[in-house]
Amino acid sequence: MTSTTPQTQARPRPLDHITVVSLEHAIAAPFCTRQLADLGARVIKVERPEVGDFARAYDNRARGEASHFVWVNRSKESLALDLKDPQHLAVLKQLIAKADVLVQNLAPGATGRMGLDAATLRAADPRLIVCDISGYGNDGPYRDKKAYDLLIQSEAGFLSITGTPEQPSKAGNSIADIAAGMYAYTNILSALMQRDKTGEGSHIDVSMLESLGEW
Repeated sequence: MTSTTPQTQARPRPLDHITVVSLEHAIAAPFCTRQLADLGARVIKVERPEVGDFARAYDNRARGEASHFVWVNRSKESLALDLKDPQHLAVLKQLIAKADVLVQNLAPGATGRMGLDAATLRAADPRLIVCDISGYGNDGPYRDKKAYDLLIQSEAGFLSITGTPEQPSKAGNSIADIAAGMYAYTNILSALMQRDKTGEGSHIDVSMLESLGEW
């Protein structure tokens, strides 16, 4: 006799057993973690109290909510923490201690000041996968500089192939953020596969400039 699975029972997904904590805002990191959530990962999005992710205020076209925010934040849990409050920071560290992956796209140097940099966290938990997303990466002369999508489109040369020399035109979507989010997502999947073989986590450093330059 062949048994069948009831239609109401959810199919298992590849990342059902994975927990991701994400210190994220805007598009790049949220786009990465949304895809992990689509594959079944439990994604805990950490936001600022009261205001939350500033992408919530981009517009109100999706039934009163920001369309960009809805697009990249489905299937996630949200937790409001004031990371300047020692008690809230302690809660975050407890969450990370139980997580498989930490993703962050905070301002350069922010995680280091809180003791949440990859070296510190992975010394305590070598199985942890840490993915940093920034404008220019964790080394090099621009490592401390903030960045945003249009600036990266310009610096990567993307604007040279849109519009005209007299009037360059940006891409209609946040293409630099999306490129970085895609590379972060695929690198995390690779790191999870490697950890299954070796038992060791990884530190992933994703640069928006290098990501869009590849395109």
